[in-house]
This record gives sequence, C-alpha cells and structure tokens, in this order.
Amino acid sequence: MQVPLLDLKPQFRKLKPEIMAALEAVCDSQYFILGPEVTALESEVAEYCGTAEAIGVSSGTDALLIALMGLNIGPGDQVLTTPYTFFATVGAITRVGAEPVFADIDPLTYNMTAGDIEKRLSTMTAKERGRIKAVIPVHLYGQCAEMEPILDLAENNGWAVIEDAAQAIGAEYKGRRAGSLGDCGCFSFFPSKNLGAFGDAGMVTTQSPELADRIRKLRMHGAYPKYYHQRVGGNFRLDAIQAAVLRIKLKHLDAWTAGRQANARAYEQLFQSIPPARPVQLPVVQTDRHIYNQFVIRIQQERDALREHLTACGIGTEIYYPVPLHLQKCFSGLGYTRGNFPQAEQAALQTLALPIYPELEPNQLAWVVEHIAAFGG
Repeated sequence: MQVPLLDLKPQFRKLKPEIMAALEAVCDSQYFILGPEVTALESEVAEYCGTAEAIGVSSGTDALLIALMGLNIGPGDQVLTTPYTFFATVGAITRVGAEPVFADIDPLTYNMTAGDIEKRLSTMTAKERGRIKAVIPVHLYGQCAEMEPILDLAENNGWAVIEDAAQAIGAEYKGRRAGSLGDCGCFSFFPSKNLGAFGDAGMVTTQSPELADRIRKLRMHGAYPKYYHQRVGGNFRLDAIQAAVLRIKLKHLDAWTAGRQANARAYEQLFQSIPPARPVQLPVVQTDRHIYNQFVIRIQQERDALREHLTACGIGTEIYYPVPLHLQKCFSGLGYTRGNFPQAEQAALQTLALPIYPELEPNQLAWVVEHIAAFGG
C-alpha cells in the first residue's frame, strides 16, 4: 500500500469544476494582478481570522518581510524568534538588515515560550536588550504558541509582535484565531498548506488600519499614488488567479481541518491499540484548536532508520527541520554553536512528520502505525 505524505489530487478532483470556472472567469476578465478577486479574498480571510484587515501578498515569505518593513524594523534592530522553524522566518529578519536573536523551544509543542525568551534575555546586557524591537513567535505545525505571556513581555518591553502563522490558519488560542493576537499575522498559501494556492501566495492580517495602509503601499513598491514613492517597497502583489482558487478552497477549510483532527485522533487510538516496539511521543495539544498542518511524532533513537523503513513500506514522511537555523552555514556569523539551543537541536534529530491530510483512508492510517510498531531498529 502507498501512503504519500501529501496527495492533493483527491481534493482537486472534488473542486475541479468550480475551480476551472473561476480560472476561466479570471482569464475572461484579463484582470490578473490584485483586483476584485484579491479584494474579496482579503475580506474573507480577515473575517475568518477575526481581524480588521488582511492584505494579500505574493508569498508567506514576503508576508514576513513586508510586515517587518511596515513596522520599520531595520539595520541595528534585533528580533527575537525561534531557531526551530522554516528558513523564511529568520531570512526575512536578515533581509531587512536586522539581527535575529534566538530563544529555545518547548520540547512538547516545539514552540517558543515566554520562559524561553526570559532565559535568553537573562544572558544579554541592558544595551543588547534595548536593541530588540520585535518578537516573531511561530505557530509551528498548526498549534498556536503560548501567546498571552509573550504578548505581556512584548508590551512591557515595547516590542512589536509578528505572528508567523504560515502553518496555522484557523488555529486558536483562548478563543482567538492565529493572526489576530499580535500586531500582525503572516500566512502562507503554499500549495502544501492546509489552505493552499496553485503557486505562491500569502497574507498579512492586522487590527491596525494604519499598518494595513503602510503594507498596501509597500507591496506596490511604496507608491501612492502611482509613480509617487514615499518609501522603497517591493513587488509583493498577490495575483487574481491565486485569489480565485483560495476563495473557493477557503469555504472548505473548516471541513478539511475537521478531517485532519479526526485523523490525529485515529492515530492516537491506533498507537494505543498497536503499541510500538520503542517509545513514540505523539503531538501534545496545549491550545484551543490545533489544525494539524503536520502530525509530528518523536522517537528518541533511530529516527532516520525508521524513516528509511517507512519509505521502503511505501509511506511518505518528512523531517521538519533537520538543521536548526542557528547552525545553518549562512548564519555562522551570528556566533552560535552546537549546544546553544539544546531543545531545538534534539527536536531536529528526533522528530518525523507522518501523513495527516484529510482524504486519508482508515486502512492507510492503520498501515502507517502498524509499520511504525513493527520497526525494531
């Protein structure tokens, strides 16, 4: 039996007539950049996330970049974040000329916490702490970080809060949606995400009309009106084709989330009924609504051997992420070394993502767990 990590074809087959009609309508309109489809999607995403504003942009990476630009983060500034995340989180910080400052992660949720941040601050001088202008908590794998104490820390220190919600659209923390908690939220609609476009696309959400206005200008090279540039921005525009596809898919997102949550519960029951030969840590849910962008298990030893075993059995897996960002060659100038962030380093060695997409069949889930249980190393 084959169980791919992700298969988008079943989803597309169900939506194909509606999507093709929407694509044809965009082609007939010949309105490809921004326009009515993008404006409508922005309104629908803002309503879904519980924010006053949403600004469509060209990718999740550009959402982070333009958010930093809109908050005037730049050379000489520092931004607190996690070393255990996709590269774009830290890449965006460095691209605006700021310096990332890492805090370790919680070993159960893999998200940064206020306690991790306070530990990091305790190693810094008052002058160093004074350079911090923002914090970027990442809602990893579809679960919000513990935001309330992070928001309190930010308020007490005068930091902006940028939520990296690329994996977390629809996730909730104490009744509030990801992207509605900080100064702004950044979303990715990369095709593999729970809400995926037909290419790159992203969104920035915010409660601030002023910040939204700055970001809208920045996505058009900082021009307002056209050809009159108050600031240097970039080409961060969302195209109408992606918006049209996302508008259709957004209507189904809650049902897909329910499917992922049901699959997560099925995994839990299967692991209880078919105990594996060696201990496996399942995802720990500590917030209101986990959307399971990934279902990540943890195995103390022989993770790579287990992955090879599953691959041989036709089961797709992925390692998010094999090298923490503080150990990436391009960030060697920051001066970090192995051992600086042990929780992130251990997670990189021990975690493995299993298939979780909503169209999985019960026998496929059972196949995955049976072969994990049979693995002897």
